[in-house]
Amino acid sequence: MGNAPNRLQLIFLGPPGAGKGTQAKIFLDRSGIVQISTGDILRAAVSKGTDLGKEAKSYMDKGELVPDSVVIGIIEQRIQEPDCAKGFVLDGFPRTLEQARALDSILAKLKIELSHVINFAVPDEELVKRLLGRAEQEGRSDDNPESIKNRLQVFKEKTQPLIQYYTDKKILRDINGLGTTAEIAAAVQNVVGV
Repeated sequence: MGNAPNRLQLIFLGPPGAGKGTQAKIFLDRSGIVQISTGDILRAAVSKGTDLGKEAKSYMDKGELVPDSVVIGIIEQRIQEPDCAKGFVLDGFPRTLEQARALDSILAKLKIELSHVINFAVPDEELVKRLLGRAEQEGRSDDNPESIKNRLQVFKEKTQPLIQYYTDKKILRDINGLGTTAEIAAAVQNVVGV
């Protein structure tokens, strides 16, 4: 596979409610590359009632992370599909150092390099407000006050170390996640150059 010219492999990193999914969709429309959202993949499995979906739902409803073995397998299969030939945006993965290291192994095996890791920084009080609003609009069972509090705590414990991990690799780019959707999209475009 390898990196073709103009091929982009990005990770959108940030806490729940930071706008990763929204920005990935905007970027996808502009760049023509694929968004790989583990949340969407897992929610689809939940709605279909598959065994994986039922297992995932039991974790998601409590605001806990779905086990690495399940998520990593999904990602490895997904990035090898033909629509990823131009590149991809990983949204919601990796969430832990173990997942980041597993992703590094998968990408090395497939001879693919990450281009950038975009970190969306948003204060906790804004995240809670956004997630409660999203819960009302979309009726998502994983967006209730108790699970939101737990998800933000899980993010701080498990995902925050990724910021240092990718800073050390010199591919982390911080984006202020406050502002209009268009302003944030422009900041992403400025960093990535597409």
